[in-house]
Amino acid sequence: MSPENLEQLRQQFGLDRPWLEQYGRWLWQILRHGNFGNSFVYQRSVASLLWERVPATLLIAIASLVVTWAIAIPLGIVGAVNQNRWCDRTLQVLSYLGQGFPSFVTALLLLFLAQNLSPFLPVGGMTSLDHTDLTPLGQALDIGWHMILPVLALSITSFAGLQRITRGELLDVLRQDYIQTARAKGLPEHRVIYVHALRNAVNPLVTLLGFEFASLLSGAFITEYFFNWPGLGRLILQAVTAQDLYLVMASLTMGAVLLIVGNLLADLLLKAVDPRIRLEDLN
Repeated sequence: MSPENLEQLRQQFGLDRPWLEQYGRWLWQILRHGNFGNSFVYQRSVASLLWERVPATLLIAIASLVVTWAIAIPLGIVGAVNQNRWCDRTLQVLSYLGQGFPSFVTALLLLFLAQNLSPFLPVGGMTSLDHTDLTPLGQALDIGWHMILPVLALSITSFAGLQRITRGELLDVLRQDYIQTARAKGLPEHRVIYVHALRNAVNPLVTLLGFEFASLLSGAFITEYFFNWPGLGRLILQAVTAQDLYLVMASLTMGAVLLIVGNLLADLLLKAVDPRIRLEDLN
């Protein structure tokens, strides 16, 4: 490419101006027109690129969140109820192992497993080659089949920490006086645990859910890269490598928005699960 063409592109994208002016113009375009700029690499608007990839990332991220909570909460309850017994110690060892495994190691091990079990598990991608020829139900099952390994890779590392937090919070609640009073009244043990104890132990977990929602985007980077999943993670990683400025800036903005939305959802869920919290008290 000739120096003249390079200079023309710099002027087209506004890269010949001071960085503070570049940022101000970019921010003004977002506030006034909702325009995040054009991608240097794809020669398309950044917003259209992001919206194409959002569904795929949200699909595995939300599925991973559901799987993580569905596994971690019951295991945390089992560990707390059977404190210092063999099942509790086994779960503690598993949680330590889960937290100690980096996500890329987990993804590599699952890929190795998929290669040895092929064709029972897909090695990568979001759909099969004959996806378009399948019925709507078949297409949904095909996508679900390809989601198994990415969701497991995201969930294995996350469930370990959540399981330990659930166990610790429930143990604190089970030592409270009102739990002893409930048992003294002759209430069944399952009612004491699931109605009285768990409802009070769940508040810190709901708060944690807000931060987990914000980390969905960053947690999917490595998983999408290893499993060739067509989501935001791969797109943003390629943008950083290619120094695609506006695409990287838009992804950072999206991460900030997810953090705000996640904390807002956590506050609203706290209001739903804890009747002692009233929004009127905030005024």
